[in-house]
Amino acid sequence: MSPGTSAATVLLDRDGAVATVTINRPHRKNALDESTWTGLRAALREAGEDTAVRAVVVTGAGGEFCAGADLGDITSGGHPLHRMHVISEIALYLHELPKPTIAKVDGVAVGAGWNLALGCDLVVATPRARFSQIFAKRALSLDFGGSWLLPRLVGLQQAKRLALLAEMIDADEALRLGLVTWVKPVEELDKFVAATAAELAALPPVALAQSKALLQQGAGASLRDALENESRAQAINFATADVPAAFEAFLSKTTAEYTGEWAMPSDPR
Repeated sequence: MSPGTSAATVLLDRDGAVATVTINRPHRKNALDESTWTGLRAALREAGEDTAVRAVVVTGAGGEFCAGADLGDITSGGHPLHRMHVISEIALYLHELPKPTIAKVDGVAVGAGWNLALGCDLVVATPRARFSQIFAKRALSLDFGGSWLLPRLVGLQQAKRLALLAEMIDADEALRLGLVTWVKPVEELDKFVAATAAELAALPPVALAQSKALLQQGAGASLRDALENESRAQAINFATADVPAAFEAFLSKTTAEYTGEWAMPSDPR
C-alpha cells in the first residue's frame, strides 16, 4: 500500500511496471463517497507520476466495479459545485494520463462508475457485468465526462438512449455498442488483464502516450490539425532511444526493451 493513498477506500498496488488502483468499499458496491474520491485522485496521481509505472489498471473490490457516487454522502459538506469540480478534475486527469489504462469490470458499473470505466483506454468486462447511466433515475444529469464520452463512443442517438432512459444493459450489449473492448469469463479476467497490462507496459512509453493523446485530440480536430499533431509526435519519437531499439530488434529478430529515454545530444553544437 502506497503512503499517498487512502488505506480504507482506495488501494494502490504495483506489480513491476503495472499499477492497480482498486476502489475498496465492497459493502457499498464501491460507491464513491468524499474520502473515496479523494483517495482515487491521490492514487491516480501517484501512479501517473511514478516513472516506473507504464500501465494502470482500475478496478473494484469484492466482485463489483463501482456503483457510482454514494448518494448517502452527496449532501455532506461543501457546496455541490465545489464537489463537482473535484470529480471533474479526476475525470480530466484520468483522460489525460500519459499511460495506457485498463478498466477491469465485474459486477455493476453505473453512473460515474461506468464513466470511470469509459474514461479508461480499454475496458475488460465479465459476462455478469452490468452497466447503466443511472443519473436520470436519481433526478441527476450526466457527470464524470459522460456527456463527452458517450456521443464519441456510440453516436448521439445511442448516447441519448443510454442517458435519457437510464436502462441497465449487460456486457454483451455493451460490447455490441463498442463500450466494452473485451468480455472474458470471470475465471479468466485477472489473467487476461494482467497479460494485457504487461504487454502495454513493455511497449515504448513515449510513443504510446503520444498515440493516446493524438486519438483523443483527433476527435475534435480537423484533418490538417491532426496531421500537424502527428508530425510533431513523430519528431519526438525519433528523438528517443526506442526507435533505434525497435529497428535493431526487427533486424536481429529479438525483443526490444523500451525505456522512452531521450537520445538526442544534450548540446547539438
